[in-house]
Amino acid sequence: MTLLVGCSGAPDGNGATGALQASPTSTSAGAPDLSTPATTVPTPGQVTDTSSPDPADAPVDTTTGTLRGKEAGATHEYLGIRFASPPTGARRWTLPEPAPDTDEVLAADAPGPACPQSDDIALAAGESDEDCLFLNVTVPTRPSTSPRPVMVWWHGGGFTSGSGSQYDARRLADQGDVVVVTANYRLGMFGYLALPGLPGSGNFGFADQLAALAWAKGNATAFGGDPDNITVFGESAGGTSVCAALTSPAAAGLIDKAIFSSGSCRLSWPAGTLFPGLPATASLIPLKDAETIGVGAAKAAGCDGSGVLDCLRRLPVATVVDQAAAFGNPLAYGTDLLPERPADAVVAGRSLPVPVISGGNLDEQRSFVGGLLLTDPDAVSVTNYGALVRASFGEHASAVLDEYPLQAYDSAALAWSTLVTDVAWACTTTRGARELAAAGATVYSYEFADRTAPDVSGVASSGLPQGAAHATDLPYLFDLGGKSLVTRTGQGELAETMVELWTSFARTGTPSSGRVASWPATTGDSSPVLQLGNPDIGLVDHRAEHKCAFWESVGQG
Repeated sequence: MTLLVGCSGAPDGNGATGALQASPTSTSAGAPDLSTPATTVPTPGQVTDTSSPDPADAPVDTTTGTLRGKEAGATHEYLGIRFASPPTGARRWTLPEPAPDTDEVLAADAPGPACPQSDDIALAAGESDEDCLFLNVTVPTRPSTSPRPVMVWWHGGGFTSGSGSQYDARRLADQGDVVVVTANYRLGMFGYLALPGLPGSGNFGFADQLAALAWAKGNATAFGGDPDNITVFGESAGGTSVCAALTSPAAAGLIDKAIFSSGSCRLSWPAGTLFPGLPATASLIPLKDAETIGVGAAKAAGCDGSGVLDCLRRLPVATVVDQAAAFGNPLAYGTDLLPERPADAVVAGRSLPVPVISGGNLDEQRSFVGGLLLTDPDAVSVTNYGALVRASFGEHASAVLDEYPLQAYDSAALAWSTLVTDVAWACTTTRGARELAAAGATVYSYEFADRTAPDVSGVASSGLPQGAAHATDLPYLFDLGGKSLVTRTGQGELAETMVELWTSFARTGTPSSGRVASWPATTGDSSPVLQLGNPDIGLVDHRAEHKCAFWESVGQG
Protein backbone atom coordinates (compact mmCIF):
# COMPACT_ATOMS: atom_id res chain seq x y z
CA MET A 1 0.00 0.00 0.00
CA THR A 2 1.21 3.48 -0.74
CA LEU A 3 -0.15 5.98 1.72
CA LEU A 4 -0.92 9.40 0.33
CA VAL A 5 -0.17 11.26 3.50
CA GLY A 6 2.07 10.23 6.23
CA CYS A 7 2.22 7.95 9.11
CA SER A 8 4.48 8.98 11.94
CA GLY A 9 6.48 6.14 13.32
CA ALA A 10 6.69 3.60 10.48
CA PRO A 11 9.93 2.13 9.23
CA ASP A 12 10.23 2.99 5.58
CA GLY A 13 9.71 5.61 2.95
CA ASN A 14 6.10 4.82 2.05
CA GLY A 15 3.52 6.36 4.31
CA ALA A 16 1.94 2.99 4.91
CA THR A 17 5.08 1.04 5.52
CA GLY A 18 6.96 4.03 6.83
CA ALA A 19 6.44 5.37 10.38
CA LEU A 20 5.26 8.91 10.92
CA GLN A 21 14.35 27.47 9.58
CA ALA A 22 17.70 34.26 9.27
CA SER A 23 20.92 35.26 9.45
CA PRO A 24 22.32 32.56 11.65
CA THR A 25 25.47 32.85 13.65
CA SER A 26 28.29 30.59 12.48
CA THR A 27 29.75 27.95 14.75
CA SER A 28 33.33 26.83 14.67
CA ALA A 29 32.23 24.03 12.35
CA GLY A 30 30.85 26.57 9.90
CA ALA A 31 27.19 25.68 10.39
CA PRO A 32 24.60 28.17 11.62
CA ASP A 33 24.09 28.14 15.37
CA LEU A 34 20.45 27.45 16.15
CA SER A 35 20.90 26.82 19.86
CA THR A 36 19.16 29.88 21.32
CA PRO A 37 16.00 31.79 20.47
CA ALA A 38 18.03 34.88 19.64
CA THR A 39 20.23 33.24 17.04
CA THR A 40 18.60 29.97 16.23
CA VAL A 41 15.91 30.92 13.78
CA PRO A 42 16.39 34.17 11.92
CA THR A 43 13.47 36.51 11.68
CA PRO A 44 13.47 38.06 8.22
CA GLY A 45 13.25 41.83 8.05
CA GLN A 46 9.75 43.16 8.24
CA VAL A 47 8.25 44.31 4.97
CA THR A 48 7.12 47.90 4.66
CA ASP A 49 3.94 47.30 2.68
CA THR A 50 1.15 46.83 5.25
CA SER A 51 -1.74 46.54 2.80
CA SER A 52 -3.49 43.32 1.87
CA PRO A 53 -2.44 41.83 -1.48
CA ASP A 54 -4.39 43.15 -4.43
CA PRO A 55 -6.62 40.39 -5.79
CA ALA A 56 -5.91 41.68 -9.29
CA ASP A 57 -2.38 40.22 -9.42
CA ALA A 58 -0.28 42.99 -7.87
CA PRO A 59 3.26 41.91 -6.91
CA VAL A 60 3.96 41.33 -3.20
CA ASP A 61 7.28 42.43 -1.74
CA THR A 62 8.89 39.84 0.57
CA THR A 63 12.29 39.29 2.12
CA THR A 64 13.18 36.81 -0.65
CA GLY A 65 11.94 38.79 -3.63
CA THR A 66 8.92 40.51 -5.12
CA LEU A 67 6.36 37.86 -5.99
CA ARG A 68 3.67 37.77 -8.64
CA GLY A 69 1.14 35.08 -7.88
CA LYS A 70 -2.10 34.05 -9.52
CA GLU A 71 -5.81 34.17 -8.85
CA ALA A 72 -7.35 30.81 -7.96
CA GLY A 73 -11.08 30.96 -7.38
CA ALA A 74 -11.78 33.13 -4.35
CA THR A 75 -8.13 33.17 -3.36
CA HIS A 76 -4.78 34.42 -4.52
CA GLU A 77 -1.95 31.89 -4.56
CA TYR A 78 1.77 32.55 -4.33
CA LEU A 79 3.47 29.27 -5.12
CA GLY A 80 7.03 27.99 -5.16
CA ILE A 81 8.49 30.66 -2.85
CA ARG A 82 12.08 29.94 -1.87
CA PHE A 83 12.44 30.39 1.90
CA ALA A 84 15.99 29.05 2.33
CA SER A 85 19.09 28.61 0.22
CA PRO A 86 19.43 25.35 -1.72
CA PRO A 87 20.58 22.58 0.67
CA THR A 88 22.83 21.10 -2.01
CA GLY A 89 26.52 20.42 -2.52
CA ALA A 90 28.47 21.53 0.54
CA ARG A 91 25.15 22.60 2.13
CA ARG A 92 23.83 19.02 2.09
CA TRP A 93 23.39 18.18 5.80
CA THR A 94 23.85 21.71 7.06
CA LEU A 95 21.26 23.80 8.86
CA PRO A 96 19.15 26.00 6.57
CA GLU A 97 20.47 29.38 5.53
CA PRO A 98 18.21 32.28 4.53
CA ALA A 99 17.50 32.71 0.86
CA PRO A 100 18.95 35.97 -0.49
CA ASP A 101 16.66 38.84 -1.40
CA THR A 102 16.43 40.01 -4.98
CA ASP A 103 15.15 43.09 -6.75
CA GLU A 104 13.59 40.94 -9.46
CA VAL A 105 9.87 40.32 -9.77
CA LEU A 106 9.56 36.54 -9.44
CA ALA A 107 6.83 34.38 -10.92
CA ALA A 108 5.11 32.60 -8.02
CA ASP A 109 2.50 30.72 -10.03
CA ALA A 110 3.74 27.11 -9.78
CA PRO A 111 4.90 24.99 -6.82
CA GLY A 112 8.58 24.30 -6.32
CA PRO A 113 9.80 20.70 -6.54
CA ALA A 114 9.13 18.28 -3.72
CA CYS A 115 12.07 17.12 -1.62
CA PRO A 116 13.66 13.82 -2.77
CA GLN A 117 11.60 10.77 -1.83
CA SER A 118 10.46 7.44 -3.16
CA ASP A 119 6.70 7.93 -2.85
CA ASP A 120 5.23 8.00 -6.35
CA ILE A 121 1.90 9.43 -5.18
CA ALA A 122 3.66 12.30 -3.42
CA LEU A 123 5.44 13.11 -6.64
CA ALA A 124 2.48 12.69 -8.99
CA ALA A 125 1.79 16.41 -9.11
CA GLY A 126 5.35 17.44 -9.93
CA GLU A 127 9.03 16.75 -9.83
CA SER A 128 11.39 16.33 -6.91
CA ASP A 129 14.78 17.90 -6.49
CA GLU A 130 17.32 18.29 -3.73
CA ASP A 131 16.85 22.05 -4.14
CA CYS A 132 13.41 21.88 -2.55
CA LEU A 133 13.04 24.41 0.26
CA PHE A 134 9.95 26.15 -1.09
CA LEU A 135 6.61 27.14 0.40
CA ASN A 136 3.21 28.31 -0.85
CA VAL A 137 0.93 31.07 0.43
CA THR A 138 -2.84 31.17 -0.12
CA VAL A 139 -4.82 34.34 0.69
CA PRO A 140 -8.51 35.22 0.25
CA THR A 141 -8.97 37.78 -2.53
CA ARG A 142 -11.68 39.71 -0.72
CA PRO A 143 -10.46 42.72 1.26
CA SER A 144 -10.08 42.54 5.01
CA THR A 145 -10.38 45.37 7.50
CA SER A 146 -7.84 43.78 9.86
CA PRO A 147 -4.83 41.50 9.54
CA ARG A 148 -5.76 37.85 9.08
CA PRO A 149 -4.50 34.95 11.22
CA VAL A 150 -1.65 33.00 9.59
CA MET A 151 -1.72 29.19 9.59
CA VAL A 152 1.52 27.35 8.73
CA TRP A 153 1.11 23.70 7.67
CA TRP A 154 3.74 20.98 8.20
CA HIS A 155 2.73 17.95 6.13
CA GLY A 156 2.87 14.30 7.15
CA GLY A 157 4.48 11.41 5.32
CA GLY A 158 6.44 9.46 7.90
CA PHE A 159 9.32 11.97 7.65
CA THR A 160 10.12 10.33 4.31
CA SER A 161 7.48 11.56 1.84
CA GLY A 162 5.08 14.38 1.02
CA SER A 163 5.22 18.04 0.07
CA GLY A 164 3.47 21.26 0.91
CA SER A 165 1.93 21.57 -2.54
CA GLN A 166 -0.07 18.33 -2.11
CA TYR A 167 -2.33 20.27 0.23
CA ASP A 168 -4.54 22.68 -1.71
CA ALA A 169 -5.45 25.33 0.87
CA ARG A 170 -7.93 27.40 -1.16
CA ARG A 171 -11.02 26.12 0.66
CA LEU A 172 -9.39 26.51 4.07
CA ALA A 173 -8.21 30.05 3.34
CA ASP A 174 -11.48 31.20 1.79
CA GLN A 175 -13.94 29.68 4.24
CA GLY A 176 -11.80 30.44 7.29
CA ASP A 177 -10.66 33.89 6.11
CA VAL A 178 -7.04 33.09 6.97
CA VAL A 179 -3.63 33.16 5.31
CA VAL A 180 -2.36 29.60 4.82
CA VAL A 181 1.30 28.66 4.30
CA THR A 182 2.24 25.11 3.25
CA ALA A 183 5.93 24.25 3.35
CA ASN A 184 8.38 21.61 2.18
CA TYR A 185 11.12 20.26 4.42
CA ARG A 186 13.96 17.81 3.83
CA LEU A 187 12.93 14.16 4.15
CA GLY A 188 14.44 10.80 4.95
CA MET A 189 18.22 10.68 5.17
CA PHE A 190 18.45 14.22 3.73
CA GLY A 191 16.39 15.59 6.60
CA TYR A 192 17.32 13.45 9.57
CA LEU A 193 20.83 12.04 9.18
CA ALA A 194 22.79 12.08 12.42
CA LEU A 195 26.53 11.42 12.65
CA PRO A 196 28.86 11.97 15.61
CA GLY A 197 30.17 15.52 15.49
CA LEU A 198 27.86 16.69 12.68
CA PRO A 199 26.19 20.00 13.65
CA GLY A 200 22.41 19.81 13.27
CA SER A 201 22.37 16.00 13.41
CA GLY A 202 18.90 14.48 13.37
CA ASN A 203 17.21 17.88 13.00
CA PHE A 204 17.77 19.17 9.46
CA GLY A 205 14.14 18.68 8.38
CA PHE A 206 12.93 20.12 11.68
CA ALA A 207 15.20 23.15 11.20
CA ASP A 208 13.68 23.60 7.73
CA GLN A 209 10.22 23.63 9.27
CA LEU A 210 11.27 26.30 11.76
CA ALA A 211 12.87 28.36 9.00
CA ALA A 212 9.61 28.24 7.02
CA LEU A 213 7.77 29.33 10.15
CA ALA A 214 10.19 32.25 10.64
CA TRP A 215 9.74 33.26 6.99
CA ALA A 216 5.96 33.20 7.43
CA LYS A 217 6.16 35.42 10.50
CA GLY A 218 8.60 37.83 8.90
CA ASN A 219 6.48 38.18 5.74
CA ALA A 220 2.96 37.88 7.15
CA THR A 221 2.22 41.58 6.77
CA ALA A 222 2.97 41.48 3.04
CA PHE A 223 0.09 39.05 2.55
CA GLY A 224 -2.35 40.83 4.85
CA GLY A 225 -1.55 38.48 7.73
CA ASP A 226 -0.91 39.18 11.38
CA PRO A 227 2.73 38.39 12.33
CA ASP A 228 1.65 38.21 15.97
CA ASN A 229 -1.00 35.57 15.33
CA ILE A 230 0.75 32.52 13.87
CA THR A 231 -0.75 29.04 14.22
CA VAL A 232 1.44 26.09 13.26
CA PHE A 233 -0.47 22.90 12.47
CA GLY A 234 0.44 19.49 11.16
CA GLU A 235 -0.56 15.84 10.86
CA SER A 236 1.34 12.64 11.62
CA ALA A 237 5.06 13.38 11.13
CA GLY A 238 4.12 17.05 10.77
CA GLY A 239 2.02 16.85 13.94
CA THR A 240 4.87 15.26 15.87
CA SER A 241 7.09 18.10 14.68
CA VAL A 242 4.55 20.68 15.88
CA CYS A 243 4.37 19.07 19.30
CA ALA A 244 8.16 18.91 19.50
CA ALA A 245 8.44 22.56 18.44
CA LEU A 246 6.57 23.55 21.60
CA THR A 247 9.66 22.44 23.52
CA SER A 248 12.31 23.93 21.21
CA PRO A 249 14.18 27.07 22.33
CA ALA A 250 14.28 27.98 18.63
CA ALA A 251 10.50 28.30 18.46
CA ALA A 252 10.22 31.00 21.11
CA GLY A 253 8.41 33.98 19.59
CA LEU A 254 7.39 32.08 16.44
CA ILE A 255 4.29 30.18 17.62
CA ASP A 256 1.13 31.74 19.02
CA LYS A 257 -1.09 28.64 18.72
CA ALA A 258 -0.55 25.00 17.75
CA ILE A 259 -2.61 22.14 16.33
CA PHE A 260 -1.25 18.62 16.03
CA SER A 261 -3.22 15.74 14.58
CA SER A 262 -2.11 12.12 15.03
CA GLY A 263 1.21 13.42 16.26
CA SER A 264 1.41 13.72 20.05
CA CYS A 265 4.85 13.86 21.67
CA ARG A 266 3.71 10.83 23.71
CA LEU A 267 3.09 8.48 20.77
CA SER A 268 4.79 5.13 21.34
CA TRP A 269 4.36 1.60 20.08
CA PRO A 270 5.05 -1.53 22.17
CA ALA A 271 7.25 -4.11 20.48
CA GLY A 272 5.61 -5.60 17.40
CA THR A 273 2.59 -3.29 17.37
CA LEU A 274 3.62 -0.83 14.70
CA PHE A 275 4.62 -3.77 12.51
CA PRO A 276 5.22 -7.37 13.64
CA GLY A 277 8.83 -8.03 14.53
CA LEU A 278 9.82 -4.41 15.12
CA PRO A 279 11.13 -3.39 18.54
CA ALA A 280 9.31 -0.92 20.72
CA THR A 281 9.54 2.56 19.24
CA ALA A 282 8.44 6.12 19.87
CA SER A 283 7.83 9.14 17.70
CA LEU A 284 11.07 10.85 18.76
CA ILE A 285 14.45 9.30 19.53
CA PRO A 286 17.60 10.27 21.48
CA LEU A 287 20.52 11.63 19.48
CA LYS A 288 22.72 8.63 20.24
CA ASP A 289 20.14 6.32 18.65
CA ALA A 290 19.86 8.64 15.66
CA GLU A 291 23.64 8.55 15.29
CA THR A 292 23.61 4.75 15.33
CA ILE A 293 21.02 4.78 12.56
CA GLY A 294 23.01 7.36 10.61
CA VAL A 295 26.29 5.46 10.79
CA GLY A 296 24.50 2.32 9.64
CA ALA A 297 22.80 4.09 6.75
CA ALA A 298 26.11 5.67 5.69
CA LYS A 299 27.76 2.23 5.62
CA ALA A 300 24.86 0.83 3.63
CA ALA A 301 25.35 3.65 1.12
CA GLY A 302 29.05 2.82 0.81
CA CYS A 303 30.50 5.52 3.10
CA ASP A 304 32.52 4.45 6.12
CA GLY A 305 35.57 5.48 8.10
CA SER A 306 37.31 8.83 7.68
CA GLY A 307 35.77 11.29 5.28
CA VAL A 308 32.31 9.76 5.64
CA LEU A 309 30.51 13.11 5.30
CA ASP A 310 32.41 14.09 2.17
CA CYS A 311 31.64 10.66 0.75
CA LEU A 312 27.95 11.08 1.52
CA ARG A 313 27.84 14.52 -0.07
CA ARG A 314 29.18 13.08 -3.30
CA LEU A 315 26.46 10.42 -3.50
CA PRO A 316 23.73 10.68 -6.15
CA VAL A 317 20.34 11.72 -4.82
CA ALA A 318 18.83 8.32 -5.66
CA THR A 319 21.40 6.52 -3.51
CA VAL A 320 20.51 8.69 -0.50
CA VAL A 321 16.77 8.23 -1.12
CA ASP A 322 17.33 4.46 -1.07
CA GLN A 323 18.22 4.71 2.63
CA ALA A 324 14.80 6.15 3.57
CA ALA A 325 13.73 2.93 5.30
CA ALA A 326 16.08 3.74 8.18
CA PHE A 327 14.51 7.14 8.84
CA GLY A 328 10.88 6.46 9.74
CA ASN A 329 11.28 7.68 13.35
CA PRO A 330 14.20 10.03 13.00
CA LEU A 331 13.50 13.27 14.85
CA ALA A 332 16.26 13.47 17.44
CA TYR A 333 16.36 15.09 20.85
CA GLY A 334 19.38 15.88 23.01
CA THR A 335 20.27 18.49 20.39
CA ASP A 336 20.47 22.28 20.21
CA LEU A 337 16.98 22.47 18.71
CA LEU A 338 15.46 19.84 21.02
CA PRO A 339 17.57 19.81 24.19
CA GLU A 340 15.50 17.14 25.91
CA ARG A 341 12.84 14.56 25.19
CA PRO A 342 9.78 16.67 24.35
CA ALA A 343 7.39 14.70 26.57
CA ASP A 344 9.77 15.17 29.51
CA ALA A 345 10.12 18.87 28.75
CA VAL A 346 6.35 19.24 28.86
CA VAL A 347 6.08 17.47 32.24
CA ALA A 348 8.87 19.67 33.59
CA GLY A 349 7.03 22.80 32.47
CA ARG A 350 9.53 23.66 29.76
CA SER A 351 7.11 24.02 26.84
CA LEU A 352 5.52 27.04 25.20
CA PRO A 353 2.26 27.80 27.06
CA VAL A 354 0.33 28.54 23.89
CA PRO A 355 -3.24 27.34 23.14
CA VAL A 356 -3.31 23.86 21.59
CA ILE A 357 -5.72 21.60 19.73
CA SER A 358 -4.59 17.97 20.02
CA GLY A 359 -6.24 14.83 18.72
CA GLY A 360 -6.27 11.83 16.47
CA ASN A 361 -8.49 9.42 14.59
CA LEU A 362 -10.84 6.77 15.92
CA ASP A 363 -9.26 3.93 13.91
CA GLU A 364 -5.65 5.11 13.40
CA GLN A 365 -3.93 1.74 13.11
CA ARG A 366 -6.16 0.43 10.33
CA SER A 367 -4.03 2.29 7.79
CA PHE A 368 -0.96 0.37 8.90
CA VAL A 369 -2.62 -3.02 9.28
CA GLY A 370 -4.30 -2.59 5.90
CA GLY A 371 -0.93 -1.87 4.31
CA LEU A 372 0.55 -4.92 6.01
CA LEU A 373 -2.26 -7.15 4.71
CA LEU A 374 -1.71 -5.94 1.17
CA THR A 375 1.88 -7.19 1.35
CA ASP A 376 1.06 -10.36 3.33
CA PRO A 377 -2.62 -11.40 3.61
CA ASP A 378 -1.76 -13.79 6.45
CA ALA A 379 0.20 -11.27 8.52
CA VAL A 380 -2.70 -10.89 10.98
CA SER A 381 -5.03 -13.88 11.14
CA VAL A 382 -7.14 -16.03 13.42
CA THR A 383 -4.25 -18.45 13.72
CA ASN A 384 -1.60 -15.94 14.77
CA TYR A 385 -3.59 -13.29 16.68
CA GLY A 386 -2.72 -14.80 20.05
CA ALA A 387 0.94 -15.07 19.10
CA LEU A 388 1.05 -11.40 18.11
CA VAL A 389 -0.42 -10.38 21.45
CA ARG A 390 2.00 -12.60 23.39
CA ALA A 391 4.99 -11.28 21.45
CA SER A 392 4.01 -7.69 22.23
CA PHE A 393 2.76 -7.91 25.81
CA GLY A 394 4.51 -10.88 27.39
CA GLU A 395 3.31 -11.46 30.95
CA HIS A 396 0.26 -9.26 30.35
CA ALA A 397 -0.83 -11.12 27.22
CA SER A 398 -3.62 -13.07 28.93
CA ALA A 399 -5.13 -9.89 30.32
CA VAL A 400 -4.89 -8.21 26.90
CA LEU A 401 -6.59 -11.19 25.21
CA ASP A 402 -9.36 -11.05 27.80
CA GLU A 403 -9.85 -7.35 27.08
CA TYR A 404 -9.67 -7.80 23.28
CA PRO A 405 -11.10 -11.28 22.66
CA LEU A 406 -10.96 -12.39 19.05
CA GLN A 407 -14.62 -13.43 19.06
CA ALA A 408 -15.69 -9.83 19.78
CA TYR A 409 -14.49 -8.64 16.35
CA ASP A 410 -15.34 -9.46 12.76
CA SER A 411 -11.73 -10.37 12.00
CA ALA A 412 -8.35 -10.76 13.63
CA ALA A 413 -7.12 -7.74 11.66
CA LEU A 414 -9.93 -5.62 13.12
CA ALA A 415 -9.18 -6.83 16.64
CA TRP A 416 -5.46 -6.11 16.26
CA SER A 417 -6.09 -2.69 14.70
CA THR A 418 -8.40 -1.71 17.55
CA LEU A 419 -5.97 -2.90 20.22
CA VAL A 420 -3.01 -1.02 18.74
CA THR A 421 -5.04 2.13 18.09
CA ASP A 422 -5.98 2.18 21.76
CA VAL A 423 -2.59 1.49 23.34
CA ALA A 424 -0.31 3.34 20.94
CA TRP A 425 -2.36 6.23 19.59
CA ALA A 426 -5.48 7.16 21.55
CA CYS A 427 -4.41 6.80 25.16
CA THR A 428 -0.96 8.31 24.61
CA THR A 429 -2.49 11.30 22.82
CA THR A 430 -4.89 12.22 25.63
CA ARG A 431 -2.17 11.62 28.21
CA GLY A 432 0.02 14.09 26.35
CA ALA A 433 -2.85 16.58 26.22
CA ARG A 434 -3.35 16.39 29.98
CA GLU A 435 0.37 16.94 30.54
CA LEU A 436 0.35 20.03 28.31
CA ALA A 437 -2.64 21.37 30.23
CA ALA A 438 -0.89 20.72 33.55
CA ALA A 439 2.09 22.67 32.20
CA GLY A 440 -0.09 25.73 31.67
CA ALA A 441 -1.41 25.45 28.11
CA THR A 442 -5.07 25.76 27.19
CA VAL A 443 -5.72 22.47 25.38
CA TYR A 444 -8.71 21.21 23.40
CA SER A 445 -8.83 17.46 22.69
CA TYR A 446 -10.68 15.91 19.75
CA GLU A 447 -11.16 12.66 17.86
CA PHE A 448 -11.98 12.43 14.16
CA ALA A 449 -14.56 9.65 13.77
CA ASP A 450 -16.16 9.73 10.32
CA ARG A 451 -16.05 6.08 9.27
CA THR A 452 -17.31 7.04 5.80
CA ALA A 453 -14.18 9.14 5.19
CA PRO A 454 -12.41 9.03 1.81
CA ASP A 455 -10.06 6.08 1.45
CA VAL A 456 -6.87 8.09 1.02
CA SER A 457 -4.64 5.16 1.92
CA GLY A 458 -6.21 2.31 -0.02
CA VAL A 459 -7.06 0.43 3.17
CA ALA A 460 -10.36 -0.92 1.86
CA SER A 461 -8.63 -2.94 -0.87
CA SER A 462 -7.01 -5.04 1.89
CA GLY A 463 -10.38 -6.29 3.05
CA LEU A 464 -10.10 -4.43 6.34
CA PRO A 465 -12.87 -1.84 6.83
CA GLN A 466 -11.15 1.54 6.63
CA GLY A 467 -13.16 3.40 9.24
CA ALA A 468 -11.63 6.65 10.46
CA ALA A 469 -8.09 5.43 9.76
CA HIS A 470 -4.87 7.39 9.95
CA ALA A 471 -4.85 10.37 7.55
CA THR A 472 -8.53 10.11 6.59
CA ASP A 473 -9.19 13.44 8.30
CA LEU A 474 -7.03 15.40 5.87
CA PRO A 475 -9.59 15.79 3.04
CA TYR A 476 -11.83 17.66 5.49
CA LEU A 477 -9.31 20.51 5.76
CA PHE A 478 -7.56 20.39 2.37
CA ASP A 479 -8.38 19.45 -1.20
CA LEU A 480 -5.66 16.84 -1.67
CA GLY A 481 -3.97 17.25 -5.00
CA GLY A 482 -6.40 20.07 -5.81
CA LYS A 483 -9.50 17.87 -5.69
CA SER A 484 -12.27 17.79 -3.11
CA LEU A 485 -12.75 14.26 -1.80
CA VAL A 486 -15.54 15.02 0.68
CA THR A 487 -18.46 14.21 -1.63
CA ARG A 488 -20.54 11.69 0.34
CA THR A 489 -23.51 12.49 2.56
CA GLY A 490 -22.57 14.62 5.54
CA GLN A 491 -18.90 14.89 4.65
CA GLY A 492 -19.15 18.45 3.33
CA GLU A 493 -20.93 19.59 6.48
CA LEU A 494 -18.31 17.96 8.70
CA ALA A 495 -15.56 19.57 6.62
CA GLU A 496 -17.15 23.00 7.07
CA THR A 497 -17.36 22.42 10.81
CA MET A 498 -13.73 21.39 11.09
CA VAL A 499 -12.60 24.40 9.08
CA GLU A 500 -14.68 26.64 11.36
CA LEU A 501 -13.15 25.06 14.47
CA TRP A 502 -9.57 25.17 13.25
CA THR A 503 -9.70 28.72 11.88
CA SER A 504 -11.68 30.22 14.76
CA PHE A 505 -9.05 28.74 17.05
CA ALA A 506 -6.34 30.34 14.89
CA ARG A 507 -8.16 33.67 15.19
CA THR A 508 -8.96 33.71 18.93
CA GLY A 509 -7.46 30.68 20.64
CA THR A 510 -10.94 29.25 21.27
CA PRO A 511 -12.45 26.84 18.70
CA SER A 512 -16.09 27.52 17.91
CA SER A 513 -18.76 26.46 15.43
CA GLY A 514 -22.53 26.69 15.25
CA ARG A 515 -22.66 22.89 15.11
CA VAL A 516 -20.68 22.41 18.33
CA ALA A 517 -22.61 23.03 21.51
CA SER A 518 -19.73 22.59 23.93
CA TRP A 519 -16.01 21.84 23.82
CA PRO A 520 -14.54 22.16 27.31
CA ALA A 521 -10.80 22.43 27.68
CA THR A 522 -8.61 19.57 28.83
CA THR A 523 -7.16 19.84 32.31
CA GLY A 524 -4.29 18.13 34.06
CA ASP A 525 -6.75 15.57 35.42
CA SER A 526 -9.30 15.10 32.65
CA SER A 527 -9.41 15.20 28.89
CA PRO A 528 -12.92 15.83 27.58
CA VAL A 529 -12.81 14.81 23.92
CA LEU A 530 -14.94 16.27 21.15
CA GLN A 531 -15.72 13.47 18.70
CA LEU A 532 -16.10 14.73 15.13
CA GLY A 533 -18.41 12.19 13.58
CA ASN A 534 -20.80 12.08 10.66
CA PRO A 535 -23.52 13.06 11.37
CA ASP A 536 -23.00 13.26 15.14
CA ILE A 537 -20.60 15.65 16.83
CA GLY A 538 -20.32 15.67 20.59
CA LEU A 539 -18.34 14.82 23.69
CA VAL A 540 -17.46 11.16 24.30
CA ASP A 541 -15.92 9.15 27.11
CA HIS A 542 -12.64 8.71 25.30
CA ARG A 543 -10.91 6.85 28.13
CA ALA A 544 -13.64 4.24 28.22
CA GLU A 545 -13.88 4.08 24.42
CA HIS A 546 -10.19 3.22 24.15
CA LYS A 547 -9.81 1.24 27.41
CA CYS A 548 -7.17 3.61 28.75
CA ALA A 549 -7.64 2.57 32.39
CA PHE A 550 -6.89 -1.02 31.38
CA TRP A 551 -3.74 -0.04 29.48
CA GLU A 552 -2.53 2.00 32.43
CA SER A 553 -3.07 -1.04 34.68
CA VAL A 554 -0.60 -3.05 32.58
CA GLY A 555 1.94 -0.24 32.35
CA GLN A 556 1.02 1.03 28.87
CA GLY A 557 -0.62 4.11 27.38
